[in-house]
Amino acid sequence: MTVSALDNGITGNRIDSQTVLYGVIGDPVRHSKSPIMMNRAFRETGINGAYMAFHITPGKLGQFVAGIRAMGIRGVNVTIPHKLDIMKYMDEIDAGAQAIGAVNTIVNDNGRLTGYNTDGIGYVRSLKEEAEPELAGKRILVIGAGGASRGIVYALAGEQPSGITIANRSVERAEELAQSFRSLADIRAIANDELQAACGEADIVINTTSVGMHPHTDATPIDTSWLKPSAVASDLIYNPLRTKFLLDAEQHGCRVHGGLGMFIYQGAYAFEYWTGQPAPAAAMRETVLQSLV
Repeated sequence: MTVSALDNGITGNRIDSQTVLYGVIGDPVRHSKSPIMMNRAFRETGINGAYMAFHITPGKLGQFVAGIRAMGIRGVNVTIPHKLDIMKYMDEIDAGAQAIGAVNTIVNDNGRLTGYNTDGIGYVRSLKEEAEPELAGKRILVIGAGGASRGIVYALAGEQPSGITIANRSVERAEELAQSFRSLADIRAIANDELQAACGEADIVINTTSVGMHPHTDATPIDTSWLKPSAVASDLIYNPLRTKFLLDAEQHGCRVHGGLGMFIYQGAYAFEYWTGQPAPAAAMRETVLQSLV
């Protein structure tokens, strides 16, 4: 590595004795676009920070948390499979993350670690900006009841929808998720054999599963002919940017909403928790888009 590369850091950020460290942990994690996105955010705002990906296996999670404190790592994003297990290592958990039951962002204040969840608020901000600005009174169908759907359902429940239906192959898992948030909104659970009827009633249909994600891009979670032509079809997947589900739904006359915005905004909220500064969301989006071409 040249002296110039050492001076600027591998991402183009200047690295010196004042640089503050940030990162993302997961297993796996090498596919993550978070480092290029967040390092662009630091460059845009002039913050002397460097963001890296750490491959942490479940058995090393406690050791990594000790390292956060020992090394003074200011902020960490948490991805699969650590969002639940990381909670027991926090000194404090934000009320929203507590309700969701998962942490995807850690803020380190002089060794005191606070856990947040920015997935749901990032998704809802993206949905409102890019596809449907008014969620109140809408009938929403969520496909899948995995970890990603918890934050989504919690955030949607706060938007006063007419109702939220959760469909899952295991109806017991869907019922468990619905039960968690029934005090916040009218939420019901159905099995996948009831999906067609639910699609016909829904104003917004959201795929929270991995069906259609690269490299299995020919797969789709539902037959889009089931959707109302006026409905919004939304997918959490951002690679590819337009899944088969979205392409088919668009052909059917639906408005479509991809997962890139959620990814950008969950990172933007984390950046703001860490730095207290507005995140340069447009620049972050530009960088991720360039990496997906």
